Amino acid sequence: MYGISVYPNKSSVKECINYIDRAAKLGYSRLFTSLLELNDDQEAILNKFKEVLLHAHEKGMWISLDVNPGLFDSLNVSYNDLSFFKELGADIVRLDSNFDGMPESIMTYNPEDLSIEVNISNDTGNLANIFSYSPNKEKIIGCHNFYPQRYTGLDTNYFLETTRKYHDMGIRTAAFVSSNAGEIGPHPYNAGLPTLEIHRNLPIEKQAQYLINTQLIDDVIIGNAFASDDELTKIAKLDSQVPQFFVEFTPTATALEKEIVLENLHFNRGDINSYAVRSTFVKLKYNKQDLPVNNPVDQLKPGMITIGNNDFDQYKGELNIVKQEMDNSDHLKNVVAQIVPSDLQFIDFIKPWDKFKFIDLSNY
Repeated sequence: MYGISVYPNKSSVKECINYIDRAAKLGYSRLFTSLLELNDDQEAILNKFKEVLLHAHEKGMWISLDVNPGLFDSLNVSYNDLSFFKELGADIVRLDSNFDGMPESIMTYNPEDLSIEVNISNDTGNLANIFSYSPNKEKIIGCHNFYPQRYTGLDTNYFLETTRKYHDMGIRTAAFVSSNAGEIGPHPYNAGLPTLEIHRNLPIEKQAQYLINTQLIDDVIIGNAFASDDELTKIAKLDSQVPQFFVEFTPTATALEKEIVLENLHFNRGDINSYAVRSTFVKLKYNKQDLPVNNPVDQLKPGMITIGNNDFDQYKGELNIVKQEMDNSDHLKNVVAQIVPSDLQFIDFIKPWDKFKFIDLSNY
């Protein structure tokens, strides 16, 4: 699922609604917003929130409100009664900071049927603490932070480790990517709003692709407003369910070879090895097609996409992603494409039986 963020306390209602409409047309179905920066004129600001969130609901969006214990106090809201957030338009109450476990557990039984979203980035044992109080597990989801300050975003290893805990427990997860056109966030200082520091200033589709390819993130949300139409479109073109690799085809690649690469859902064999990711079942579809020797390369290198040719007998039509250098002096494998350098890191994400797809960089 893809999502956007709006900040009605920083933007006009018209701007927010226009942005929601643009995103909804492309299939975006989550909306994040924050109540953490309310000013003194709370009534007027909250009325703006209501108008914007009502419109988002009309567009079918699932809405998350960012709150913390201090906000509960300032709004005179009890964790025993979350009706205020429901009336404001929320479907999800995101807890930016922790209570002590018991309040979160009680909140999961709210009669308003709100989901309770915990902060994945603060890996302090909070989830285990909440679970020790017997929550309604179906109402717990997780979402990472975003980081406005440069050099404060999460390290990749920490991100993967903490997210895997939630993923392996079957908890829905979300993380943020940052628009390079957006300038608005909940805080005064904003140098982008990514979850991962390595994503700051990268093209937004590369940020989203990384989160998807980890296979640990269910929802990708653009943290800052307002993303450009081009950025919205590029994310929407990605399949949020399946790892994808951008590839550049060799000049000699045939129409049939491009079809094999692009128009099939590939999956890795279960009996994996360190030399190649093997998409073998695709050959059953193409073993009667003509695949002559084409672009013979003696030495295969990481990231090359190969297809078994007519001379490869029962392996004709098999597609491989090369993981390490291999000899191909017998020319049984046609080199048809190359994974772009920035995507080589994703090869190691592909586990036994994992599905994956390819995207032609020239048509994206």
